[in-house]
Amino acid sequence: MRSDTTARTARRRTLRVAAAALTAAAALSLTACSGADAAGAKPAGHSDTAQGTAESGGAGSTAGAQASAAPASAGATAEARNDAKAGAAGKQSGGAPAAGGKASSAARTQRLADGVSTAEVSKLGEQHYRAKIVARGEVLATLETNGHDDGLDANDMFVTLTLDGQVHSWMGGGHQGPGTFTLAGGWKAKVTKLGELRYRAQIIGHDGVAATLETDQHDVGLDANGIYLVLSSGGIISAHA
Repeated sequence: MRSDTTARTARRRTLRVAAAALTAAAALSLTACSGADAAGAKPAGHSDTAQGTAESGGAGSTAGAQASAAPASAGATAEARNDAKAGAAGKQSGGAPAAGGKASSAARTQRLADGVSTAEVSKLGEQHYRAKIVARGEVLATLETNGHDDGLDANDMFVTLTLDGQVHSWMGGGHQGPGTFTLAGGWKAKVTKLGELRYRAQIIGHDGVAATLETDQHDVGLDANGIYLVLSSGGIISAHA
């Protein structure tokens, strides 16, 4: 009897131990499952958070793009405004250079005394004219008035350009200075040499010296009350009525 009682007691202890072991195993299983769920929840939560961050980052990027676009737009507007001002300033300042650049009117053409050459005359301003002497399509010389008449000795063809843009030309009649010579229209010319390619001609009338011509490596001309005179840089003087 005692032996049976002992055996039963041992079995009961074994069952209790087994039950306790099963309970512990179940608890461990539940804990593991809940841990797995928790572990799964974190990635899911992390994914949601990451997605939310991405979404909020996208919104931030959009906002950033908009924010960056605004200054760019403002900058572009400022630049356009500056360009507009610069353009306006350029237009305003462009008028003066145009005048300073001697913008000329349409040229008129006049045949000269040699029958071959022409003078292309253009107006540059008040009492300011230019005449290009052209022969066979080539510009041989240029006359220009700017507060005074101008003249040219072109191989014994003499040309004057007056302050009002008139061209007069004639052939021959030259006198080689130095010396005093009687000219057309009753004028006398006293020509003196000043230096290399430098001559002076005093134009003398009834009342004394009426005008003075002087070359400085450049021919000169004069309209003396309808009498046209040329003094060349070589000291030759000629006049024509």
